[in-house]
Amino acid sequence: MRQLKLIFVSLMLVASIPALAQYTDVINSNRPGVSKAAFSVGTNVLQFEVGGFSVKEEHTPLNYEISGFGIDFAARFGLLLEELEINMEGVYQNDSFSFNNAPETSRSNFRSFTIGAKYLVFDPYKNDEEDKPNIYSYHANRKFKWKTLIPAVSVYAGVNFDSENNPFVPYSPIFAPSREGGISPKIMVVTQNNFSGGWVFVMNFLKDRIGSDFSDFQYVLTLTHSFSDKWVLFGEAQGIKSDFYSDNIFRFGGAYLWSKDFQLDANIAFNTKDTPSVFNIAFGASYRLDWHKDKKIDNGGKVDDKVDTSKRKINKRKKKSDFDK
Repeated sequence: MRQLKLIFVSLMLVASIPALAQYTDVINSNRPGVSKAAFSVGTNVLQFEVGGFSVKEEHTPLNYEISGFGIDFAARFGLLLEELEINMEGVYQNDSFSFNNAPETSRSNFRSFTIGAKYLVFDPYKNDEEDKPNIYSYHANRKFKWKTLIPAVSVYAGVNFDSENNPFVPYSPIFAPSREGGISPKIMVVTQNNFSGGWVFVMNFLKDRIGSDFSDFQYVLTLTHSFSDKWVLFGEAQGIKSDFYSDNIFRFGGAYLWSKDFQLDANIAFNTKDTPSVFNIAFGASYRLDWHKDKKIDNGGKVDDKVDTSKRKINKRKKKSDFDK
């Protein structure tokens, strides 16, 4: 418990570091995939992200099968500061479980439901005059820059809410035979590199359900590439390690920007083992309600249009990278 307190104190201290504005001209979605980007949606932006997915698992040694469907969802809102985002997210699953040729059992509940907040603590692009697009050279904008190896960094803290007798929450037959519900903390560190040529690399490192008998550690690595202002492809690797379940899951897919406030996506997910084997197909969408207003800088009673214009140009440049996520 003492270690948990130290972790949260450290996160609060790190969160006091100033950073850069987050708003972008087009939607900045965490979909597709399960990783989170380092950048928030921007102040006074309410964003919804939802998707449906198939469920297919087969455990060869234990001779059980699971089939069904699920819905994952998230609501994100930029609150007070450009760097701060509060969010609510969850996964609801409905499936049939069959074990050793016994009659099927129907199950339905939230696999996860979490409320949390994310804060950008470091942005290497802050006040970077050299990183503006070169309007005279296509190749200059796409060449490799060593500075892009330095990632933007965010921290996340949230609380899980697990209902009683939830069949999707791991449990200990000895210490918690009735799958007692409850709350538990979740913390995460997020990094994001925006490379030239439309490449973005995101890493998530998280500790989930801290303090419970079924706490786990996860990492998610996501690489995306935009081929145009509308289309992006991605590949993702997710590692899960706990006393109850360990796995490596891979995802591939893409997204299409329908409009500046609406995005569609699709992906497949699978692993490479049979304890159990996993194969899912997912489709989703993201939509935002944009009430964001740029802050104007007053220099002696006059608005500094030059500063505002420069800021908007930086946001447009960054959006192409953010949508790559």
